[in-house]
Amino acid sequence: MAIPAELYMEKHYADDYVPVSFEAPHSSLLRTATWVGMGFILTSLAFLGALVFGLANMVNGVQENATTLTIGAAILAAFFLFGGFFLVHLGRKNYREYVKRSGRIH
Repeated sequence: MAIPAELYMEKHYADDYVPVSFEAPHSSLLRTATWVGMGFILTSLAFLGALVFGLANMVNGVQENATTLTIGAAILAAFFLFGGFFLVHLGRKNYREYVKRSGRIH
């Protein structure tokens, strides 16, 4: 959801003022999608660990279901990693619009 034009705060900012991240209306930290996306990225690390575990067991032949574990871990790691990146990108939409409007570089 885009911010309405009457809520654009940068017209009231003094020159060279950089707003505090958490209180700015364009902040990515206020959006649920950003936090869920970061959680998805962290969750993908667990599945990447399971992927390494499955690959190690495939090489050694210790477990009988190592192939299933490896394939499942690879699919879930990819899902959570790319889903997390997508959600973080979606959560930063208002910030990208703010940068485009104001021309600020942070």
